[in-house]
Amino acid sequence: MTIEYAIFGNGCFWCSEAVFKDVIGVESVESVYTGGHVANPTYEQVCSGETGHAEGIRIGFDPEKISYGELLDINFVTHDPTQLNRQGNDIGTQYRSVIFPLNAEQEAEAKAAIQRAQADNQQPVVTAIEPLGEVFVAENYHQNYWAGAGQENRYCLAVIPPKLQKLRKSFANRSKALNS
Repeated sequence: MTIEYAIFGNGCFWCSEAVFKDVIGVESVESVYTGGHVANPTYEQVCSGETGHAEGIRIGFDPEKISYGELLDINFVTHDPTQLNRQGNDIGTQYRSVIFPLNAEQEAEAKAAIQRAQADNQQPVVTAIEPLGEVFVAENYHQNYWAGAGQENRYCLAVIPPKLQKLRKSFANRSKALNS
């Protein structure tokens, strides 16, 4: 099996990770920091907004089961790409809507996905496409957060289930939970 990678920022990585872990064809999801200028940042540094990094996810996927374009479409349905530097109550550049293409093909697909997303939104889509810099894996306690501590976090309980419902409504054939 060949694994390819996608890197997105779309708000809190806890929420994003929970969504993409439910997608058929996704083999791994890591919470990461990228897009900034500070090496080996901590969560506290990224939350300050001073590092330039976004909270992101690195998705390992099987292109025989799901395409990069489909991942982009899921990304746009499960967050609000019209909010600049925020998602809901999470405010700051670290929560920006951003795509970090790994090559020219992904960049072209990201541009096409933004156009598709714009057709589905009345407000302007503000999702940026940024060059990929160094990627830093977030601290261990951020990995698989929803499966553990997220189940006890009231904020996550209010935000993640609606995102999973959007995934399962719009992409029912792609949800592991609906197709197991």
